[in-house]
Amino acid sequence: MHVFVTGATGWIGSAVVDELLDAGHEVTGLARSDGSAVTLERKGARVRRGDLDDLDGLRAGAEEAEAVLHLANKHDWGNPAESNRAERAAVQTFADALTGTGRAFVLAAGLSTLATGRPAIETDLSPAVGPDSHRGGAENLALEYAEKGMRVISARFAPSVHGAGDHGFVAALVAAARKHGVSGYLGDGTASWAAIHRTDAARLVRLGLEGAPTGSLLHAVAEEAVTTKEIAETIGRTLDVPVVSVPPENAGEHFGFVGRFFSLDMTASNERTRELLKWAPFGPTLVEDIEAGAYA
Repeated sequence: MHVFVTGATGWIGSAVVDELLDAGHEVTGLARSDGSAVTLERKGARVRRGDLDDLDGLRAGAEEAEAVLHLANKHDWGNPAESNRAERAAVQTFADALTGTGRAFVLAAGLSTLATGRPAIETDLSPAVGPDSHRGGAENLALEYAEKGMRVISARFAPSVHGAGDHGFVAALVAAARKHGVSGYLGDGTASWAAIHRTDAARLVRLGLEGAPTGSLLHAVAEEAVTTKEIAETIGRTLDVPVVSVPPENAGEHFGFVGRFFSLDMTASNERTRELLKWAPFGPTLVEDIEAGAYA
């Protein structure tokens, strides 16, 4: 299968590209820079130069491929409205290009706000609807096309997709611990995150692309819940710094952009995903990764 991948050199996307190539698929990756283009070419992938604002390029990439994996996002923490706008525009462009073709469209989504007081399950629908909502309501927008001649799959990623080289949320927590000389958690530290190793996430995406039915909501989750206090304690042991509770009102000052997420429960079950895809995670846990020096 020839697959067009956005975010092809990103943290998750680069692992997905490796997984696809190893499984015998052809890949064209979207590349914003010369360096990204060279990285893809060295792996044996094709390159389409452009970015999420190049809607004509996105449409052409979709039309030339047999499936689309949309893993890119601007992640502009200072201007979330711009990230939401770009995400919705990209998904609308792909939907317009793929409607009636029978081809697969897999998009990346998150777990936040899906459920309150319990782990999210795959039948929970996202409350983000419309262009002004989280991620521009892109998941619900895509699902509107699930019965319009394209195979729509949403891959909902745990807030921690971890591994050596990760520069996401956990890396930001480690950076804050180095800066302040203490490893912090917010409040009583009972807020919890789901987690998954990067290689497990990549394999799940490939399996979903290859066989999940239209309308599938997949949970890229290995561990249902790791408390934020446990994350902080593991970082503290690894860096040999004290572990402290940070008042919630100081979250932004202490943790930076990740502070707005560190007090949130973002937990999820993967039971239905495992059953549907015959998939099981086998990578290290988040604590094991931190203790092994993945964030050193």
